[in-house]
Amino acid sequence: MPEKTQPPCFDKPKYAGYSPAMDDVYRLMDSALIYYQGQAVGLMASTDHRAPADNYSDCFVRDFFSAGLIMLLEGRADIVRAFLTVIMQLRGQQETLEGQQIAPGVLPASFRVYRDAEGNETIMADFGDRAIGRVAPVDSMMWWAVLLRAYVRYTGDAAFAQTTEIQRMVRMILSLCLQSRFEVFPTLLVPDASFMIDRRMGVNGHPIEIQALFDMTLCCADLLIPEEGSQWLIDLAHRRREILRHYLQRYYWLDMDVLNRIYRYSTEMFGEDVENLFNIYSDSIPDWVPDWLPDGAGYFVGNLGPGRIDFRFFSQGNLLMLVGDLASPEQAAALMNLIEQRWDDLIGRMPMKLVYPAIKSHEWRLITGSDPKNIPWSYHNGGNWPVLIWPLVAAALKSNRRDLAERAWAITEQRLLRDAWPEYYDGRYGRLMGRRANVGQVWSATGLLLARHLLDEPDTLERLGFGRDFS
Repeated sequence: MPEKTQPPCFDKPKYAGYSPAMDDVYRLMDSALIYYQGQAVGLMASTDHRAPADNYSDCFVRDFFSAGLIMLLEGRADIVRAFLTVIMQLRGQQETLEGQQIAPGVLPASFRVYRDAEGNETIMADFGDRAIGRVAPVDSMMWWAVLLRAYVRYTGDAAFAQTTEIQRMVRMILSLCLQSRFEVFPTLLVPDASFMIDRRMGVNGHPIEIQALFDMTLCCADLLIPEEGSQWLIDLAHRRREILRHYLQRYYWLDMDVLNRIYRYSTEMFGEDVENLFNIYSDSIPDWVPDWLPDGAGYFVGNLGPGRIDFRFFSQGNLLMLVGDLASPEQAAALMNLIEQRWDDLIGRMPMKLVYPAIKSHEWRLITGSDPKNIPWSYHNGGNWPVLIWPLVAAALKSNRRDLAERAWAITEQRLLRDAWPEYYDGRYGRLMGRRANVGQVWSATGLLLARHLLDEPDTLERLGFGRDFS
């Protein structure tokens, strides 16, 4: 915990006095600051002292992302640079478990600072060895890389990106993502529970969220110095990204025209030019899909692989597809139409539901392992997560649907303040505070503040490197 004598995060908060909610966001950020050797290096995930999980006092790479962008926008790039440096240096703490080491380039999920009675500080990383289920955090290296690129684009500090350590780290991340595997798809294969959905939810394979982050990570090839022998990696990243973009637009997209084609697919097809490339059987289409998917709307399915389409709507992956300009203009418009027409299902009383629909009954027990936290319409299994307000606002602005961004904002600000910044909400419409949700959840607060920045200055996305080409 930082000492009370430590200075606040911002000298002149941009939105101080804007509203009680914005004032409370700054207060929460100040109370969550983590210091190491006198420098602020991150924020705790939650300030809730009743949080049952000990690691909520850690700084998580994933959770810090929205806060990092805010710090860039409000003149605290020094904290972002310190955070990026600390995470990079912690890679060396990775331990070998029973003779098996996580691949080089995987960054820790989180870290914390320990202080002994004499005031000596020790910083310790968690690579998943302390996490529930002992799952390696695949997305940490991606969020780190995207934040690094935003830092360089916004500050112009190319010298930092060109240091030997940063160049080595970016090469390791890209090499890990691009290494050869027993795969014929351009997407990135990951195990279940290895990203924001960090418990078993049947997302192993090629989940849409990881593919969107994968594309953003490949963009970081433009930070590499070709003269240092990196030109081959830069070229490979550019080629993979082009193939990935077309693949996602073609095979992950679902609208009524596509659904009708799937419904009439022939199966057991051989050869190169087959329509049913993945051998999908029409009987695998869930009953809810034809009735739920409106005309003139569409979305990117949650997962895709041989003999399998996961038709669930995964919000963060779909929103990041728009933020990273991975969707075609027509697909972006159709996705916004879906959100508008299925507002009660996806937004309800709190932006936004992480997954729709929830898995229930016997299927819930099989897929989640009877996880009591992931009961239907709770936590990862259909819970509403306030942090998703910022990618929702970003996606809406990039799709020229400011009306939806403002509508989402209007139902968020006062409720989050009243409920003391919960981690998630439960129920079909997000009307219940999460049964086991922590309060004082920092990314719930920073997501709201970042959304306000984006609403007031939409060109912020481009200045952070999320331009139309994102290249």
